[in-house]
Amino acid sequence: MWFAPDEFTEEERDLLRPYFTSLDGPVFALVNLPEVTKGALFARYSRSPKSLRRLFLDEFAEHAEAAAGGTEVGAERAEELYGRVFYEYGDDSVAQLGGVHLACEQSSQLLAKVLERGRLAAYLEQSTRYVPYDDRPGGRWRYVVPPEVENVGLGDRYTTTLDRAFEAYARWLEPMQAFYRGLYPKDPADSDFVYRMTIRAKACDALRGLLPAATRSNVGIYATGQSYEQLLLRMRAHPLDEVRAFADRMLVELRKVIPAFLRRVDVPERGVAWSNYLRASREATEAVARDVLSGIEPEPRPEVVLTDFDPDGETKIVAAALYEAGDLPDDQILHVAARMPVDERLRVLRAYLGERTNRRHRPGRAFERTGYRFDVLCDYGAFRDLQRHRPLTIEWQRLSPRHGYEMPPEIEEAGVYADWTRTMRESEELWSALREVGDAAQYAVAMAYRIRFVMDMNAREAMHVIELRTTPQGHPVYRRVGQEMHRLIAEEAGHRAIAEAMRFVDHTRVELERLDAERRSDARRRAMGTA
Repeated sequence: MWFAPDEFTEEERDLLRPYFTSLDGPVFALVNLPEVTKGALFARYSRSPKSLRRLFLDEFAEHAEAAAGGTEVGAERAEELYGRVFYEYGDDSVAQLGGVHLACEQSSQLLAKVLERGRLAAYLEQSTRYVPYDDRPGGRWRYVVPPEVENVGLGDRYTTTLDRAFEAYARWLEPMQAFYRGLYPKDPADSDFVYRMTIRAKACDALRGLLPAATRSNVGIYATGQSYEQLLLRMRAHPLDEVRAFADRMLVELRKVIPAFLRRVDVPERGVAWSNYLRASREATEAVARDVLSGIEPEPRPEVVLTDFDPDGETKIVAAALYEAGDLPDDQILHVAARMPVDERLRVLRAYLGERTNRRHRPGRAFERTGYRFDVLCDYGAFRDLQRHRPLTIEWQRLSPRHGYEMPPEIEEAGVYADWTRTMRESEELWSALREVGDAAQYAVAMAYRIRFVMDMNAREAMHVIELRTTPQGHPVYRRVGQEMHRLIAEEAGHRAIAEAMRFVDHTRVELERLDAERRSDARRRAMGTA
């Protein structure tokens, strides 16, 4: 295939070489440039007939440092251009063109869920499954003491209660591993490392419910300037002091990398007004909810309830699958699909699904034509994992002890029962004492306690969520939730063809959830010579 070449002098090529991975081809990456420079280049690019490399030479390279890898290339020019495009034209998409890796360390579990709420970002979070919480960095257990608690004079009671919870966790971590070693002897074919990691993950899984929502975590984020702006606006309107304080810290650090993309956050008539709107809306809704829901007790419900679905969902997916391949109007194709015999609709679905040889082979957007809304009541530990599926709509209620707690079946047999129930009781008592501080009472609640939340997703996302969260290495609680979702789609919604399309849903009972995954990881390490 022929492409019109960019023509550069040798001097120009020397200027370009440190910042572009290719000087000749039509595809290249930008390197060694500040994020604002990249964003401004692309913004200008969209309104210029010039190639990107020519644009760089004509409008940005005058500020380039002589040495390759300079970090201030065109920054002054980029800042000026960004401001003009963003403020004159209101082009918010410019803020999508620069991204930052940001570490948010020692956040509570509550803050971590706020950080991970945005759809358009990537997150990694320290796992309570693979990281034991039995150490005391700086001489203190790893939990947050929120200012709201200290302000009402309950700091001593709070720290005493949470210390006891962490002490129980640490005390039982090795005995719990010994219990599992007795229950599941090592397979001679497994390495000591595979067996040790599998048993430790099993023990951490069982005991993490003792830890409170105040437990610290580390969260890594990669997002664009626009995503960070939206996150910070929400955080600045949040009721928890910790969340608002982190927003201030994040803004300081982000402005060291992409200052132009975050100009509006604390401008009174822009970001401040936006955050005030979010805060006022939340408070007004909560006031109305207290009024209209007062005195109504929650009715008993199963762990997972399918609260909404479209009875014609499968027909609509068939029509959506045919739409791109045909040339008829959408409503006409839907009429055709509705008149098809069942076996004909199945033929369309099977063709559209193709041969799925692993769960990453997912069908196209036709499966977004119908959806499911689930109300879920499970322990906070499992919710933390399910909440990370951001493309779907997920909303959750405040964490409290009101819905009871989950207790792994091995807890009593291993001898942990007395400490477990004591920790749950003390957690509930501390939460009751802290109710006057509002949302901050959640910090005291143990992660074994259940939280109610809704997951609203189309069939394509349901396929991803359910197949991923029922894999054998998954936590037993969210595996159970995913398995029940799958059953409800097939039996209650009657969408058996859609349920059958989710061919990698695993309904088996697994004893050592991480064993196969650790075996695969060990095999990869050995193949790479890093074992």
